[in-house]
Amino acid sequence: MKRMMTVIGGVVLTALIAIGGVSAKQAKHAGSIQVKSDDEAAFAGMAKISLDSAVNAAMQAVPGKALKVELENENGYLVYGVEIAKADKQVVDVKVDAGNGKVLKIGTDQKDNEGREGEDSDNGREEGDEK
Repeated sequence: MKRMMTVIGGVVLTALIAIGGVSAKQAKHAGSIQVKSDDEAAFAGMAKISLDSAVNAAMQAVPGKALKVELENENGYLVYGVEIAKADKQVVDVKVDAGNGKVLKIGTDQKDNEGREGEDSDNGREEGDEK
């Protein structure tokens, strides 16, 4: 009986890990404005919220000093990429939906050995997460 419970527990644990892995891969941080081309000149005309609104939303999620803001194509959706320097000097990249001002993703930018930047993580924040 004890062995049977161990096997069942292992199967349940494996299933939970598999389900978690699938949902993590499917989380694409979808926005509200789909981008059909990479014509960056057209991005400003597509945005429904102002740059100031995007910065305010990002700084509510991550207090600090805004360093850089730009409209970007993120997984086929129009977002504002807001780089914020936190008090501890860590630079955080906040993705804000250019259509509704919702924070979609918070990630840290880290440089590799050759000085290139790459997104490291989303700090556990996903679309719909609360602070």
